[in-house]
Amino acid sequence: MTATTAEPVAAAPILEMRSIVKTFPGVTALADVSLTVARGEIHAVCGENGAGKSTLMKILSGVHPHGSYEGEIRFDGEDCAFRDIRASEARGIVIIHQELALIPYLSLAENIFLGNEHASRGLVDWNETLRHAAALLKRVGLRERPQTRVADIGVGKQQLVEIAKALSKKVELLILDEPTAALNDEDSAHLLALIRELRDQGVSSIIISHKIGEITSVADSVTVLRDGRTVETLDAHAGAATEDRIIRGMVGRDLDHRFPPRTPYEGDPDAHPALEIRDWTVHHPIDRHRKVVDGVSLRAGRGEIVGIAGLMGAGRTELAMSVFGRSYGTDISGTVLKDGREIRTRTVAEAVRHKIAYVTEDRKHYGLNLIDTISRNISLGALGKVARHGIVDEHEETRVAESYRTSMNIKTPSVFEQTGRLSGGNQQKVVLSRWIFAGPDILVLDEPTRGIDIGAKYEIYTVIDRLAAEGRAVVLISSELPELLGMCDRIYTMAAGRLTGEVPRAQATQEVLMRHMTSDKR
Repeated sequence: MTATTAEPVAAAPILEMRSIVKTFPGVTALADVSLTVARGEIHAVCGENGAGKSTLMKILSGVHPHGSYEGEIRFDGEDCAFRDIRASEARGIVIIHQELALIPYLSLAENIFLGNEHASRGLVDWNETLRHAAALLKRVGLRERPQTRVADIGVGKQQLVEIAKALSKKVELLILDEPTAALNDEDSAHLLALIRELRDQGVSSIIISHKIGEITSVADSVTVLRDGRTVETLDAHAGAATEDRIIRGMVGRDLDHRFPPRTPYEGDPDAHPALEIRDWTVHHPIDRHRKVVDGVSLRAGRGEIVGIAGLMGAGRTELAMSVFGRSYGTDISGTVLKDGREIRTRTVAEAVRHKIAYVTEDRKHYGLNLIDTISRNISLGALGKVARHGIVDEHEETRVAESYRTSMNIKTPSVFEQTGRLSGGNQQKVVLSRWIFAGPDILVLDEPTRGIDIGAKYEIYTVIDRLAAEGRAVVLISSELPELLGMCDRIYTMAAGRLTGEVPRAQATQEVLMRHMTSDKR
């Protein structure tokens, strides 16, 4: 009798989602999507905005309960029918949304165990709470005391608190939706390192991200969705999950250029600046002795795209908001000139009257009314254009919104759709439509492609190029150095509230910009 060597048996997957179908009124969000996650792996889910990634994760986590979709979910070898989030968490599935669910004025310990308290007979055992919280904070690499308020730590550390909260629930499968979207490079690297550590400890993860470079650096497998369907699943260890392959799967074609071709700016902003800011200084709204913008001077010509680069806390957003109607800061001094003439921008209304527009980095809180329609959000930037005798002409408002829905390729069945139901990329197109409709001469864009997929980014880049070609001055603030290098004619760098460099397009590289961004130049 001849002995035979048995083939190794592959470990059973921790998760199988089979033939998932989810529809909303007038929209099929998921059409026969399947996803398999191996035990102890980091599995990335990629796709353009609206591809169905978040909807799929909401089904898995119980946000969309069993019965509201078709298909099957098997977790740890058993069929599951989650009726709500608590049911999925009880099985060890925990989701961390892009918008963090922390209460800023409660302590880290209180946030970690909120709804999952160490309590007996209705009384919280604070000694046990603090002891366990300290252990969890240490596990995720935080040195803060459990009594520290969430409001007193940065966004990067808040992400780690969310993971500590998930670990308190004995998580087996951790879902992270755009975990690094609002983080700087250092915090992003720390978070990804923690996810790798958790994998080594047996915690499986699903990551949704638009940052393809991060995905290829951390994921074991990558599933690509497009138009609500599974395109393919790639094995990163076999070398299949390359950036080009992922992008091709996401957009359905090869993307030869990440940025649209454009004719470089040939004017002289020193001679004829559309926008000039001189010696601009802004103090912190609470700590009035602290300067968040310190003596900044810059200029932008008509038809020019000028970038502003800087690490988190450099003062880029504070500069933009303070110029736009003094929306941030106190004890503001300096001069704003438009086309060589000094103007006043003490209020948002004054800034808009001088045809200055500002697209905020936080579209959900400051850029849009998410419970109102797309039509109304677009017209809000210039209601006078769609009003007669002080009354909004709804037919004209709808006509304008429809024209932008077409020209901006806003993916929605109707302009009467609630704006909050759109994907992030389409929400950003609504914000841009509003300000384009207002007819600005100067457009300040603060992180205009944050949290947006690569296909939607290209569309927005094309819009920015078109605005510059029409003779508008564009100021582009971005944390993504390749974006600034690919789009801008000239790039200013900031550090600690000060201007540290001015780099022309021909001399700009990531290394040069980073050197200026980390400068202690006074």
